[in-house]
Amino acid sequence: MADTTIQAAGGDGSGDGIRTFPFPVELSVCGVGMQVGPMGTDRTWHAADATLDRVHRIDFHVVMLFGEGPVHHMIDFAEYEAAVGDILWIRPGQVHRFSRTSEYRGTVLTMQPGFLPRATVEATGLYRYDLPPLLHPDEAQRTGLQAALNQLRREYEDTSTLPLSLHTAVLRHSLTAFLLRLAHLAASSAEAARRQGDTTFTLFRDAVEKGFATNHSVSAYADALGYSRRTLVRAVRAATGETPKAFIDKRVILEAKRLLCHTDMPIGRVGAAVGFPDAANFSKFFHQHTDMTPAAFRAELR
Repeated sequence: MADTTIQAAGGDGSGDGIRTFPFPVELSVCGVGMQVGPMGTDRTWHAADATLDRVHRIDFHVVMLFGEGPVHHMIDFAEYEAAVGDILWIRPGQVHRFSRTSEYRGTVLTMQPGFLPRATVEATGLYRYDLPPLLHPDEAQRTGLQAALNQLRREYEDTSTLPLSLHTAVLRHSLTAFLLRLAHLAASSAEAARRQGDTTFTLFRDAVEKGFATNHSVSAYADALGYSRRTLVRAVRAATGETPKAFIDKRVILEAKRLLCHTDMPIGRVGAAVGFPDAANFSKFFHQHTDMTPAAFRAELR
């Protein structure tokens, strides 16, 4: 049987920025764009040179279903505690850190962006960054998710009964079945379902995620999406309780905090990275939203 050891990270350095680990296709069974297997002290599922208890990013999805707990895990300045049966879903680009004191046991799925077709990506909400990463399935939901994940793992490990093209196609179908269950769980709350149904807000949110580092203009986003400013304001306020400008600013501040806290980039470069070529303007903006200067924020967290 093929080796099912999971290695979920293994990139190179990124200068003085936050280290980003790419998806290691070469370590997957048959080189497919996903991996699934056990977590545990007796099975290594990350690269040998990866210091995962330090903050880092990944450019792929990680879904962990825990067989033991509690497990503590930091994602974007929030600490999460996962219990037995809980699921942690980490999306590409999120800054996170593994706990030195927690034992990660259970099953882990990693998936490369682009492995699934666009329609499946949209149906399963793979890039719903507004949804919480920690999920608490009930017994029936957990049973269904575990069964789907077990089936996916069996197909992943079975490399002898089908040619590679069919093997990959079966994997995509099995993965889609699991992710549809997971997406249903993630969107089960009334608020999440309401947000998911708001196409205007969804498009705006996705546009901000792609463009916040260079575009802070509500009117520019409205024009690009083909909406009036008033329509955009109404949709964003209904979904979040915030104005579009506040939503954009919050995303900019989050990225600035990430870089200030987790890198040694000069403050001027941090400002430039989030759309403020002038360091003084960046400091003023940051202070308005946090009541702290960038330097003070960095010093307090170090």
